[in-house]
Amino acid sequence: MSILDFLIQQKQNRKKGLAILIDPDQHNSSTTEIYYQAKKCGIDLFLIGGSILSNGVTQDVVNSLKSLGAEKVVLFPGNEIQLVENADAILFMSLISGRNPEYLIGKQVIAAPWIKKHKIESISTGYMLIESGKLTSALYISGTLPLPSDKPDIAAATAMAGELLGMKLMYLDAGSGAKNPANASVISAINSNTDCLLFVGGGITNPEQAKLAWENGADYVVVGNGIFENFNLISELADTLVIQNSNIQ
Repeated sequence: MSILDFLIQQKQNRKKGLAILIDPDQHNSSTTEIYYQAKKCGIDLFLIGGSILSNGVTQDVVNSLKSLGAEKVVLFPGNEIQLVENADAILFMSLISGRNPEYLIGKQVIAAPWIKKHKIESISTGYMLIESGKLTSALYISGTLPLPSDKPDIAAATAMAGELLGMKLMYLDAGSGAKNPANASVISAINSNTDCLLFVGGGITNPEQAKLAWENGADYVVVGNGIFENFNLISELADTLVIQNSNIQ
């Protein structure tokens, strides 16, 4: 089963999910520990990527996770140099919240031939940055304005445009190290006005924030920095996820 088919099946079965985001620049011995903790908690979706890549070890991270037994390793690339082999899929993203042509279509044109050549499953993704109370790396690198956190109608219209353009997944991101996670009203507005898969990440550092995102329509909550700072967060979020899924059956 493809990664996209799996995600769609989860949504159809009304099962929420949790994804672990690993920035290659943070890759170290803790990645192995994070994998085993995630496996123990039943978490099997890993996203690999970041806004800045200084160490050039994306391939090492993918290879490490695959050698440990990870079955759902998905690239979340900040640019084309993060394209590597052996991943199970790639979120082929267009930054639809911004107006920088390089991230709307320019980087995608460069990446497309490589992706086609290596036959990696590509999941068309509308990437939307949301205000978080802090200038994040994603905002700085992309040179774009984020969606306003208090205007859910703008976020919903942006997501609807992406859906009509054929995108299968919307990724609402407050950015790495965000001060505040995405507003619940924004998540709800996107969920109510599209049928796309909805991933929500950035600034989620406790179970209460994850629960709020799931309750308002997020299919998957994505956590990264918080886990490297607190390994117990995986089990805490996993426990909350179990309760969340049992409540909506």
